[in-house]
Amino acid sequence: MKKLLHLCLFLAVGTVAAQKYYTKTGTTDFKASVEAFEPVEAKSNSTTAVLKVDSGELAALLFIKSFHFKVALMEEHFNENYMDSDKFPKATFKGKLEGFNMSDLSSTAKEYNLTGTLTVRGKAKEVATTAKVSKNGDKIMVASFLSVKPQDFGIEIPSIVREKIAKEINITLNYELIEKK
Repeated sequence: MKKLLHLCLFLAVGTVAAQKYYTKTGTTDFKASVEAFEPVEAKSNSTTAVLKVDSGELAALLFIKSFHFKVALMEEHFNENYMDSDKFPKATFKGKLEGFNMSDLSSTAKEYNLTGTLTVRGKAKEVATTAKVSKNGDKIMVASFLSVKPQDFGIEIPSIVREKIAKEINITLNYELIEKK
């Protein structure tokens, strides 16, 4: 009987340790606007993200063509000229929320250091930022912000439009994660 109890406890702990939360509808926004020019910004509502609650590991994947702009021509140029999205169809992030502990979550957002590798156009770059994480009912909410430079990912901005695009691209992430069963 004692061995059975230990086995049940071991299995229960193993199940909790492997617990994951995910979304397929996370939002990723980017802004590369320069004042006095037309806004350069886009949004994707189809970022897939997974959070391993036992380790704080966070991974995200988004298809470049899922970004939508207000101006169709801008979207076309983004995919064809800058991102080469047929050749490099996705961007990924693999990282970790430092010191993450599921039992610390509440409706009040807690800030964690978020470090990892962002891969865009086949080029990987180590990034470090913070993420605000909270719990809303059965969902985990993750929000983060980071800035990157186009040249870090081999994105060349032609001189004719260089002054109309910011030197740093601001990326905002908002994920509403549910338990993966």
